[in-house]
Formats: sequence, structure tokens, C-alpha cells
Amino acid sequence: MSLSVKNSFSSSLFCGTSTAMMKKAPIHVIGGGLAGSEATWQIASQGVPVVLHEMRPVRKTDAHQGEGLAELVCSNSFRSDDAENNAVGLLHAEMRQLNSIIMSAAEVAKVPAGSALAVDRDVFSDEVSKRLENHDLVTIVREEIDALPPKDWDNVIIATGPLTSPSLSQAILDVSGEDALAFFDAIAPIVYKDSINFDIAWFQSRYDKGEGADYINCPMSKEQYYEFINDLNEGEKTSFKEWEENTPYFEGCMPIEIMAERGPETLSFGPMKPVGLKNPHSNEQPYAVVQLRQDNKLGTLYNIVGFQTKLKYAEQKRIFTKIPGLEDAQFARLGGLHRNTFINSPKILDGHLRLKADPRIRFAGQVTGVEGYVESAAVGLMAGRMAAADYLETSFSPPPVTTAHGALINHITGGANEETFQPMNVNFGLFPPLNQKMRKALRRPAKAKRAMEDLSAWLSESGA
Repeated sequence: MSLSVKNSFSSSLFCGTSTAMMKKAPIHVIGGGLAGSEATWQIASQGVPVVLHEMRPVRKTDAHQGEGLAELVCSNSFRSDDAENNAVGLLHAEMRQLNSIIMSAAEVAKVPAGSALAVDRDVFSDEVSKRLENHDLVTIVREEIDALPPKDWDNVIIATGPLTSPSLSQAILDVSGEDALAFFDAIAPIVYKDSINFDIAWFQSRYDKGEGADYINCPMSKEQYYEFINDLNEGEKTSFKEWEENTPYFEGCMPIEIMAERGPETLSFGPMKPVGLKNPHSNEQPYAVVQLRQDNKLGTLYNIVGFQTKLKYAEQKRIFTKIPGLEDAQFARLGGLHRNTFINSPKILDGHLRLKADPRIRFAGQVTGVEGYVESAAVGLMAGRMAAADYLETSFSPPPVTTAHGALINHITGGANEETFQPMNVNFGLFPPLNQKMRKALRRPAKAKRAMEDLSAWLSESGA
């Protein structure tokens, strides 16, 4: 693809822009992936000048093949397009209503994929690139930003994702106060609370500490425990890429299979110890107990404590649903193990995605701790609108938490527990519960209907 790149500002660039706006420095967006491209489009659509910095082809990455904007480096699927029953499908619908370049380009590049939304990668990237290159308020600069932005960039969005250049990653870590360590990022599975069987499980903290009932407990007999250990040892596990092989585990996030390999009783004296707990459903003392801890403020999601894992997804479902009380468990996220670059957003970002230590800088996309193409673009969409509002000196309130966009923003800026924060896809567990009781089959469509109504009301009230 031939790139027509604007490398400097000219009078024609700001055609239709007021004299007062021309005197202000443009907004800068770092990273030309899905989040950066969406943020740039949203800013320009508000009539605000924006500079998009993309380091390719000046500096290549291990994953990208070309130099087009919004290149899809993994799958070509944006997952389900079912807006009634699937949270990511609902996010699609909301983005379309919010003038998303990613969604409109996906329609142009769409290929058959059943109920999913999938695209021709090259057509999709070309479409996004063409629209941004041809926009009068967008300047694309091909260069690597290898440090924090200079002070005269007073409105910046960093949307560099998991492929952030090492020098910029270090600069971000330095200013945020987070440790820069190289280790496997081990993730524990997360379960929907309403799929747990409380005829078997119960609420209680060990020795009734804290609030006394902070954990959900699933009891195991001796026979069940040893079968579980055997399953862990024999279960099919993910193999590591060559560049991961020498990366040490972080002891605080040791995969459960590694602990099991240290001896059959290791887990019963570790995260599965039964001491300080009494099963109200039985007079027998459990041999081991699996505990789940609340993972979001709404209390709809619970993570399985100490169950970071490298088991393959199918094996996780097979083995973990053998745990008493989790026979019908529905997973909001399965466990995983990988190296990743993301910030602890609930700790270091405010409600408008700004870095608390340097509020002129916003973050967007996968680097904020969301998983998936669509989620990354959605956070870019919100970051772009927030940055444009700052530029125009107008107020901006994020969409209500009952919407998919609002639920995502709420989760990464305070809804999640900062001590256990890990990347996550959008899911209905991030939404507030419904006000009325109804059958399970009706809950998701009801939440989706509420989301679209609330988004329309928000758009009307905000004039966005």
C-alpha cells in the first residue's frame, strides 16, 4: 500500500478550523493500531487537529507484517456480532452508534463468518489508513517515540499496546512508579457468581477474618482432591514460544500445575488448605477447599484463588468443573500464562484514562488492560472523545456503567481490584445487575436493551 503521509502542518491542514483553535497545539496520539486509529478518528471528527505517531516502518515489530494503520496481527475476527446475547456484539452496536472508524471499516472489509464479524485484513487496514490519511485534521508522522512526550505536548494519548517499544515502556514504568520486571504473567480463571452452586459452596473467610464472609468456598474430599491433583499433572498444557523459555516465573503468580509438581500435598497446605473453615452443608471437615475471591466491585465476578494456570482452555473447563460447586460454572475468563505489557490501570489512571502522575497523558487500548481488538478500539474511542473535550474545554462524563463502553471504562479505572488486576475481555459480568429478577436466558438480552437505551440517553444529554 502506498502511504500518503502528511509530515508537516500547513494552512490547508486546518481548513475550517477556527483561528483560536489553530493557536493551540494539536492532540498527539502515539501508536497506529486499532486504539490509536480510533482515537485519532474520534478527535478529528470533533473538529480538533491531531497528530498520529506510528513507528512502523521506521522501526518494525516482531508481529506486524506491513506498515498500514490498524493492522490485525493475530485473528481476522472481531468475534460475535450478536448484540443481544453477547457482550462484544453489544460493544459492536455501541461503537457503530458512536461513529467508530473501526466498525465502519469492518463493514467494508467484511467476509463470511456466520454470526461473527470477520474481515479481510488487508482491505480493513487499507480502509482505515485511507480515511485517516485523507482527513484534513489528521497528520501522520512515521517515527518512534522512545520517551515520554515533551512538555509542550499538553494533550497526549499513548495507545501502543503490548508491542510498546522497550524504551517507551521503561519511561512509562518510571513515571508510574510500577516495577519493571520480566516474568510470566499468570492469570487465574474468573467465574460468574450466578453460575456457582450454593447448595454445595458457601461464603466464609478463614477464621471469619475481615468481613467474615469474603470468600466463596468449594469443599473437596480426599478422593476428590487426589483426582484433581492427578488431572493437573496429566492435563494438556500450553507450550511456550522460544523467546519465553528463559523467562522466570514470578513466585507470587506460580502456576497451579508447578505447585502440584512439587508434591501431592503442596496445594492442600497452600491455596487449597481447609483450615479455619467450616462447611455449613456437612458435618465432615473438607480435606481441601477451593476459594473464590470477589474480582469486581459489583460482586458479579469471582476469581479462583491461586489457580493461575498454563492448562489449555478445554482442559481448564474439563478439570475445574469437577470442583464441587463449580459443576455448571460459566467462565468470564479462563486462566493463562504469557508475557505481556500492560499498566495497572485501576492504580495509576483516573476516571478519564489520565495518568495520575502526569494528567496530560492518557492511555488507550490493550496497554490499559483490556483484551481483544474491539475492546482496545472501544477504549481508544473513549480516550479520543475525552481528549477532544479537554481541547475544546467542554465537560465530558463517561457513558453510564450500564453500557458496554461505560462498563469497560469503569472496570479499568477502579471497578477492578488493583491488587489482582489482569487483562480482560468485555463480558456481562462487568455490568450492574438488573433491577428485577428474571430467568437466566432473558438476562443478557435485558442488559443489552438497557445498555442501548442508556447509551442513546447519554448521547442525547451530552450532545456527543
